[in-house]
Amino acid sequence: MTKADIINDIAEKTGIEKVAVKASVEAFMKSVKDSMVNGDNVYLRGFGSFIVKRRAEKTGRNISKNTTIIIPAHYIPAFKPAKPFAEKVKKSSKKVAA
Repeated sequence: MTKADIINDIAEKTGIEKVAVKASVEAFMKSVKDSMVNGDNVYLRGFGSFIVKRRAEKTGRNISKNTTIIIPAHYIPAFKPAKPFAEKVKKSSKKVAA
């Protein structure tokens, strides 16, 4: 599902114009991005959490030069689904895989 699909789906279900829905979706995504860039997590009860994870420093390998490199500690964005949401996906994915 793409962002355009989400906008179309919300517009159909709510009766709100696509332009307004697009503006809302874009504003939501910008708020989430801005919060995470500032190091804040975003919690959506019943859906999940957009969290900033810290990756520790580690040793990597440059296979083309056959050398080891140090990958410094850094932060990455991550999503952790809420338990009820994760359970629904688990149950529905069993139907799809069968």
